[in-house]
Amino acid sequence: MAKHSKKYLEVKTKVDADTIYDPKTALDLVKQTSYTKFDGTVEVHLRTGLDPRQADQQLRDVVVLPNGLGKTVRVLVFAQGDGATAAKEAGADYVADDDDWIKKIEGGFTDFDVAISTPDMMGKAGRLGKVLGPRGLMPNPKAGTVVGAEDLPRAINEAKAGRVEFRLDKTANIHVPIGKVSFSLEKLYENFSSLMNAIRKAKPAAAKGTFIKKITVTSTMGPGIKVDPNQALSVEKIE
Repeated sequence: MAKHSKKYLEVKTKVDADTIYDPKTALDLVKQTSYTKFDGTVEVHLRTGLDPRQADQQLRDVVVLPNGLGKTVRVLVFAQGDGATAAKEAGADYVADDDDWIKKIEGGFTDFDVAISTPDMMGKAGRLGKVLGPRGLMPNPKAGTVVGAEDLPRAINEAKAGRVEFRLDKTANIHVPIGKVSFSLEKLYENFSSLMNAIRKAKPAAAKGTFIKKITVTSTMGPGIKVDPNQALSVEKIE
């Protein structure tokens, strides 16, 4: 078993391991039990009843968190011609519009958080699967990151505003950041509510049994805090 620091053990006493908390109380405890000197990230971890081996039980979607993630999101856009112009005007940090950029990324350049592509550039972007795939950066139509030139401003703005992709992993879990510890409880709860609404809507039609079995919220290096899945799935989206 991993040895925990003295500070971790101190803050862990605030959490009852046998209690399943309502969402707002759990998020409040996340704030109370964060002990890092830096502004930690608040994460939601969901254990689902889905079978990731079944094609009709996959879950992948996006949500725009109303209060963002509390960090600067760097956006790279694969586009050329009018698309490249639109991307630059919309505030993209990098515009990969030629083979030099493809070689640069092949060489290991991944100093960005989101990659968006126009359909006509997916042939070139697709060659970068070994670099972008493992980092979750490959543009994908399902994730809303493959769009026409006319939709680039919206896609770039959403990415910078706090657009987060969530997806089922091979172990039937979903892991999503929802903000920073420094956020107010209300802002964290609004982001959590938006995420849970999006997950509820994305439930595959072929899902069997219990959809969400377990939810844990935590901060960077902080203890996990259990959340009541029924209450979490019934939260109202806060407009």
